[in-house]
Amino acid sequence: MTSEIHFENVSVEFSGREVLRDLSLDLDERRIAVIGSNGSGKSTFARMLNGLVTPTRGEVRVHGVDPARQPKEIRRRVGFVFSNPDAQIIMPTVAEDVAFSLRGRGLTRTEVQERVTAALDRFGLGEHADAPAQTLSGGQKQLLALCAVLIREPGLVVADEPTAYLDASNSRRIARFLLDEMPQQLVLVTHDPRLAARCDIAVRFEAGILVDRGDPAAVIARYEEEQL
Repeated sequence: MTSEIHFENVSVEFSGREVLRDLSLDLDERRIAVIGSNGSGKSTFARMLNGLVTPTRGEVRVHGVDPARQPKEIRRRVGFVFSNPDAQIIMPTVAEDVAFSLRGRGLTRTEVQERVTAALDRFGLGEHADAPAQTLSGGQKQLLALCAVLIREPGLVVADEPTAYLDASNSRRIARFLLDEMPQQLVLVTHDPRLAARCDIAVRFEAGILVDRGDPAAVIARYEEEQL
């Protein structure tokens, strides 16, 4: 049986430069940390999970779907949270931005409104429903971005440095939603060893190669030792 996340002999080239090389990997764990130095290939790996990057060679399957050949289906099954929420907030108001994620679901206006209200309340954004999205704080914007992803109920959430621009308090809030409250499978790209340590498995990339995987504490310790 194919794993939830399956890569077989995958390589990616940009302008003739190989940024990910000969990756074969199977992952079924619920919380997966992805670590490595800047430019190591970890974001390229993450972006292949929902078809933002397509492999030059090899096979990718994510929850039974080929992201490159089934882009609509993969966007339904995989949600992506960027480090900068401004990259994915597109509608004028907070409620409109969340409601936009429910387009094409065949829901009535009342059903959409009920789901949006419940989702905003869950993320502590209910009182900001009619506010311009761009007037929110950085932490509130990231909560809005996550809310807009989760209201679609994807099977997998990919979060690429979701706490990079946040203060300690908002980082804790986002981490709590992702790691403790969210039932979906999570791929968390992070430079924060504390977040990585809370996952079920860690994978590490360097120079476009998967160099380590296993218990997060052990993978992090080996990584940090090499940085000394």
